[in-house]
Amino acid sequence: MSKSLNKIMIIGNLGADPEVRTTGGGTKVANLRVATNERWNDRDGNPQEHTEWHRVVFYGPVAEVAEKYATKGSRIYVEGSIRTEKWQDRDGNDRYTTEVRGRNLILLDSRGDGGYSDGGGGGGGRRDDSQDYSGDAHLSDDDIPF
Repeated sequence: MSKSLNKIMIIGNLGADPEVRTTGGGTKVANLRVATNERWNDRDGNPQEHTEWHRVVFYGPVAEVAEKYATKGSRIYVEGSIRTEKWQDRDGNDRYTTEVRGRNLILLDSRGDGGYSDGGGGGGGRRDDSQDYSGDAHLSDDDIPF
């Protein structure tokens, strides 16, 4: 049997407030732009930096939490999968968009914001003691295993 895994974990900062819309069926959809930074020194010892931008989409209750609590500059942990969509532009050319389909969201800011899960791996209810709705323990930078 062939096994595969499509899982991504990101810790970064929001580049803008979430863009939230509601589908015709009443489901909230939140689009987030998350920046991750990589820093290193080049051969000459000069500091270098690269910022990677990630498109993240949340649906349903997780999107509602993002809308309510996440703001530009928020430090967040996102867990989800990568999805590439194919579409055609006005001229009929094939175009592709790659995004993260978020499942879990944890707000890492020290001001006490929390997180939320779509229910796939967690409790789904608010727990004021940990500020994490995903069912996992609250994560700080020191808790991440990489």
